[in-house]
Amino acid sequence: MRRFARRHLALRGVPAVVVAIAVAATGTVASGAAYVMTSEPKAERATPGRAPAAAARPTTVVPASEQPSALKHVVPPDFLVISGQPVSKRQLAKVSKLAHVREVITVDAGAVRLQGGQANMFAVDPVRFRAWTPLGTATDDALWTALGRDQFVVSDDVQRQLGLRSGMQYAIQGRTQLMTTMGGAGSLGLPGINVLVGRTTGRRIGLVPDIGLLVNAPGADLDTLQGGLRRAVGAQSQIINLHEKQYQPQANKKAPRGRPTSYLQLYQQAAGTCPGLSWTVLAAIGQIESDHGRNVGPSSAGALGPMQFMPATWRSYGVDGDGDGKADIMDPFDAVPAAAKYLCANGAGRGSLSRAIWAYNHSQAYVNAVLNLAHSYARRFS
Repeated sequence: MRRFARRHLALRGVPAVVVAIAVAATGTVASGAAYVMTSEPKAERATPGRAPAAAARPTTVVPASEQPSALKHVVPPDFLVISGQPVSKRQLAKVSKLAHVREVITVDAGAVRLQGGQANMFAVDPVRFRAWTPLGTATDDALWTALGRDQFVVSDDVQRQLGLRSGMQYAIQGRTQLMTTMGGAGSLGLPGINVLVGRTTGRRIGLVPDIGLLVNAPGADLDTLQGGLRRAVGAQSQIINLHEKQYQPQANKKAPRGRPTSYLQLYQQAAGTCPGLSWTVLAAIGQIESDHGRNVGPSSAGALGPMQFMPATWRSYGVDGDGDGKADIMDPFDAVPAAAKYLCANGAGRGSLSRAIWAYNHSQAYVNAVLNLAHSYARRFS
């Protein structure tokens, strides 16, 4: 095995508190503070009524047999919150009642050492959390199976920087040290967060329970929501608006190559199959029809999937966009290029864009809404 010099991971444009996960804190998990590993472990503080923990020693995690359920929808996070202490049920209830908040999920978190570098780790429920990750990661069953088997997953950047290899065991040093198998790598989509483990593994490492929070609130005024989150969770919390420009994927002028890792890239790639069709139109339709995969139906009329196709229309226009041998109306990798095919067949690539959108949904109000949203996307990513 190659040796690597001790280093800190270079994370550009990442909020300072997220980089360290409460870097000033050196308490124990029991005290509600994140334990940040330095070059040498610190002794655990005594807690009244509780026997001191044994000295940290390597532990091998035995893989479990848990299999993740199939991905049914995606939940793009709008805010990442790192609290100063574990989020209570009362605080969570306050967040859930804020205007436009649709979904909330908590995670355990902490800073750990991995292969000579410091990394920020989330411990998650893989069945629930996969929907909150970028599309390419959320649909990668192998990654979520690995997490369900008590392996760890890293961001692509960390894999490159630390020379990690899937299937190899590595020591993860938190309050305790675990020898754990790397299950894979992918885009995690959260600034400064570069390692995922299951919650059982996170407890063994000593991560702080429920100190992280992801919030999904489609249609919310982001400034208003940020203020509401601060009041609900506490002024000491780091509240990160994931819509700020430095955290957003950049739109490419040319269709991206390879397997898309986000809806943005998927719209761009699919639009490339119909010369003259802008990806912004597909993005607008995707937002109106399913809020980019958040609500995949069936609708009251029986439409299904992220692009809300009627089954009869799908039989004529469905495509196998990802080459897995089937055209799945519920799979965004098939549904988005199928939408491009349908629009193109109805004139979208020949200057008849309004007519093509009308064919998608026979309503002038719908046509106007799609075109207005498409213009908004064009301005945002210009």
